[in-house]
Amino acid sequence: MNAKGTVHKFGDNVDTDVIIPARYLNTASHKELAAHCMEDIDADFVNKVKEGDIMVAEKNFGCGSSREHAPIAIKASGISCVIASTFARIFYRNSINIGLPILECDEAAKDIKEGDTVSVNFDTGVITNETTGKTYQAEPFPEFIQNIIKKGGLINSIM
Repeated sequence: MNAKGTVHKFGDNVDTDVIIPARYLNTASHKELAAHCMEDIDADFVNKVKEGDIMVAEKNFGCGSSREHAPIAIKASGISCVIASTFARIFYRNSINIGLPILECDEAAKDIKEGDTVSVNFDTGVITNETTGKTYQAEPFPEFIQNIIKKGGLINSIM
């Protein structure tokens, strides 16, 4: 399983209230959540993001409340993978549960720039910045987590 796309870059401590503001939590529509993803930090994000793009952030991505809406909004916006220096633990687990691939790699998170083209090999954990030619090594997911992601989430993987 692989991903390749244009990077949307964010900094430290991007919390779930910024990923999907609380004022939109009254909907169960993934499409509606995606329409407001990241709007309080980058109002033009929803107009720029394309299917397959990659989100890169630095430390403590997904901190704040434990809402599952945050990774749902990111995935529904078209993002194929999130790379960060570190993730808030509950965001990390919520992402796996809904089938959103996320990788921790501090060096990649710091080096990769907005607009770069990046590819990710989920089997090996190799992240390649195709714009610069530089590669980074993230810890690949264990096989059981790869299965959850390939099936689109935890519920789909057990059915």
